[in-house]
Amino acid sequence: MWKPGEIVTWRGIYRERIWHAMSTVVVKDTPQEIILAIFPGAECMVEEQYPKGKKNGKRRWDYKTEDWKLENFTWHTNRLLMILEPEKFYSPILFWNDARNEFLCYYINFQLPFKRNHCSVDTLDLDLDIIVKPDFSFEWKDLDDYEKGIETGVILPEWVDEIETAKGEILDRLEKREYPFDNSWLNWQPDPNWTLPKLPVNWEEI
Repeated sequence: MWKPGEIVTWRGIYRERIWHAMSTVVVKDTPQEIILAIFPGAECMVEEQYPKGKKNGKRRWDYKTEDWKLENFTWHTNRLLMILEPEKFYSPILFWNDARNEFLCYYINFQLPFKRNHCSVDTLDLDLDIIVKPDFSFEWKDLDDYEKGIETGVILPEWVDEIETAKGEILDRLEKREYPFDNSWLNWQPDPNWTLPKLPVNWEEI
């Protein structure tokens, strides 16, 4: 288990290669959940097209056979609190505008269940998301990307089955305002003694 304040990497692994690596600070680590914080200024390595945005850059299905390059990227604007629960095909993420300390939304990121590595938490974003506003109204995000991922075979049929199950689970948790949607983390603040995270040594080892 990691201790609060330790720096670990949140990595996306695609085709047994790193798709992105983001330096994070451990907020909590128990058998039930790992909670990671991402701040503006955090050091990241991302697929080289990522900074161009979805409309102008390449997508993951464009790299079904060819390789990609990673480049340095500094996280900006928003503060994130990511809640990772074992075996789940999704991760709730809380978003704040960091400068204004304004809570923006809960963000449900559908992804592969995480694996703990030597200095990282590894998963793979499966494109589909839900944005949950502070009043708990919500909207689906990136449905077209999700469908394209299925069409191209990047998202496997067995993952689709798991996501269908996860959809019902997450919507039930939202309706019942079950943890972490009980607003118990809304007043969370980072420890003022924490420094901006940098990618740890050997972050690139799989």
